[in-house]
Amino acid sequence: MSEQKKRLLVVAPHPDDEILGAGGVMARFARAGGEVTVLTVAAHMPPLYPAEVHRLTVEEARRAHAIVGVARSVFLDRPAVLLGEIPLPEFNSAICAVIEETRPHVLLIPFPDRHVDHRMVFEAAMVAARPVRAGREIGVVAAYETLSETHWNAPYVEPNFMPNWCVDISDVLAAKIDAMRCYQSQLVPFPGPRSVEALEALALFRGSQAGLRHAEAFCILRMTVAPEQLLV
Repeated sequence: MSEQKKRLLVVAPHPDDEILGAGGVMARFARAGGEVTVLTVAAHMPPLYPAEVHRLTVEEARRAHAIVGVARSVFLDRPAVLLGEIPLPEFNSAICAVIEETRPHVLLIPFPDRHVDHRMVFEAAMVAARPVRAGREIGVVAAYETLSETHWNAPYVEPNFMPNWCVDISDVLAAKIDAMRCYQSQLVPFPGPRSVEALEALALFRGSQAGLRHAEAFCILRMTVAPEQLLV
């Protein structure tokens, strides 16, 4: 890693998406001396969820973030599944403001999958990541996959997740799993997709695609530097 401290921003539609999709990369980045920020956009809060569920998931997120080395956790606290009710300029500006403040070198965002919140956050993050102002400092913009959502898209009708970047997380998989265990409110028993066993299996499968023991996979959306230069 260069003398300049590298900055990673992970944009999560909901608490736990960031660990499912990029928990290993966050842990690896932090261990290498980088600074990790997580922006969580939507929340499990009224009117669809009781207030106590919101408090619980935020507490779970903070514990999970501590395990993988997140330096800063930002919660926008917008009601889940109701993001469409927010005026588009306001919604885009809220995400843009965090990117401008964080000035990341690596930006990881959700793949635009079945979940409407994932699609909206993807679109807003892409607007905010344009190569102007803070966006010019971003060396890699990539989309991560989220178990239980990303692979439910309709083939050939909606975009399919076809990764072109696999990151070795063999040495940090245990940290990723421990972080996911913090989300007891979101975990389900195997063979549910949002289970520890499914998460381990996905890491094993993605690793096998790249000759690694365990990996996380991403779709690179824009790249101006070799991505591995920002992870070591």
